Amino acid sequence: MLNSDGIMGDLIKGLTASALRQRVIAHNLANFNTPGFKRFAVSFEDQLSLAKQHNGGLKCTHPAHLDETRQEIAPKVKRDNSTTRRLDGNNVDLETEMVDLVTNQLRYNAYVQQVNSRFSQWRYVINEGRR
Repeated sequence: MLNSDGIMGDLIKGLTASALRQRVIAHNLANFNTPGFKRFAVSFEDQLSLAKQHNGGLKCTHPAHLDETRQEIAPKVKRDNSTTRRLDGNNVDLETEMVDLVTNQLRYNAYVQQVNSRFSQWRYVINEGRR
């Protein structure tokens, strides 16, 4: 039911992506001193904006519609093999991870506020409908 609303579905996916990103950042920080460890990153918001641009903002009303442009957006974990921060091959940068952690926390809080706002709107409609 919650996913039937397109906005709420995107918010739920955003919360899921933020929770995954939190685990990935914690994993990177836990392996800060592991020789040869390559950091991981989560990509989600960029996929969501690309999919929305690609669909032209159209909403799919039937599973067979917009088959070519329709994508299931989900957070993806990617390994960053492109850089090396230290001689031992590890590429985890403590400052980058901490900034990512704070940014993710702010993003998570924004998603939670939006979900709470949607629930408040629904609650208002339901309660006012009883009068």
